[in-house]
Amino acid sequence: MSELLKKIDARTKLAGTNKLEILLFSLGIDQRTGRKETFGINVFKVREVMRTPEITSAPEMPASVEGMVSLRGSLVPVIDLAKYAGIISDKRPEIMIVTEYNGHTQGFLVEAVDTILRLDWAAMRVPPDMITNRMGGLVTAVTELDGGTLVMMMDVEKVLAETAMYGDEHQFVNIEPLKEERMVYFADDSAVARKQIERTFQAMQVKYAYAINGMRAWDDLQRMANQAELAGRKLKDIVHLVLTDVEMPEMDGYMLTKMIKSDPRFAGIPVLMHSSLSGQSNQKLGESVGVDAYVSKFEPQKLSMKIREMLKI
Repeated sequence: MSELLKKIDARTKLAGTNKLEILLFSLGIDQRTGRKETFGINVFKVREVMRTPEITSAPEMPASVEGMVSLRGSLVPVIDLAKYAGIISDKRPEIMIVTEYNGHTQGFLVEAVDTILRLDWAAMRVPPDMITNRMGGLVTAVTELDGGTLVMMMDVEKVLAETAMYGDEHQFVNIEPLKEERMVYFADDSAVARKQIERTFQAMQVKYAYAINGMRAWDDLQRMANQAELAGRKLKDIVHLVLTDVEMPEMDGYMLTKMIKSDPRFAGIPVLMHSSLSGQSNQKLGESVGVDAYVSKFEPQKLSMKIREMLKI
């Protein structure tokens, strides 16, 4: 087996094991604090890493968007993550991480990349309020490596919603309400993504409840299943669909799906995976743990149509 096939096979086996691979990067020393923070991004979102190419400035862009670069004939927006995060450094970012998100490609300027680590989502924690407040909600999960280095997972949904303007108002128009009452439970660690999902459900007039990661969702769903049993009811008559993100601290969407599909109390409740990891390989990973359908973030029209289809309304 070639090295490439070995890598693909190894990553495929991560599904349902609650593990992930992250690329570590830094944004430079913040002159205000003297600190050099370490951040992480899921390897599945990274297309390539390169030296910062020549950037062409573009008019009427947000302050942290440096401009555009041409990559294999396509114009790609470039975002300076240090500027976006409010980190003041005297060094020009030398590295660009090319990422794919919801079918869109963009470059993230960083000072340096370090290494790729394989971690367990159980080791990724919901960030404490101190970090959430200091980073302006930019961090969705944190973990501590051997040696004491703190790694912060960046909320890519938030970055792109505020710089690339993918979440325009027109995406929510013409979403028709359901004719019958339905309840959807969803899990997502991004505050921006949760707000977008809620707006879609409100337009559909769908009842909903949510959790900020897979572990909390699983706790909630088990409690609901226990209550249904005590009441002599089937949970599928109370919760009609589960919507889950993939990347979440403590328990990811693959593991959450695996737990739901292995528990007979959840029989008849479809699971819809909703992720910015929009490649075919990620959809295959979802299928391997029993996901019933997959829709990429964030397209409210497609999400609402898929939910309507799965609820058979």
